[in-house]
Amino acid sequence: MATQEFTITLPEHMAELVRSKVADGEYDSPSEVIQDSLEALLEPDPRIEKWLREEVGPAIDAYRADPSRLIPIEDVVVGLKERHARAIARH
Repeated sequence: MATQEFTITLPEHMAELVRSKVADGEYDSPSEVIQDSLEALLEPDPRIEKWLREEVGPAIDAYRADPSRLIPIEDVVVGLKERHARAIARH
């Protein structure tokens, strides 16, 4: 596989994580840590796939079956603000 050299800047906590993965022997080099991390980004996240299948899909189907069940965003925002105000008042 062809490679290309990159220079990257990481926040200190991420740079330390890369260094510790190499120091612990999990990886041979910082490049391997970054490569493995990027490959993980290309794989579907099973948690998101499950959420889409179990919650989003059925919600879309329910909306299509009965669009009158849709709550306008303005009503949702008002409800959230009221709920937030009640929560603050309790504390």
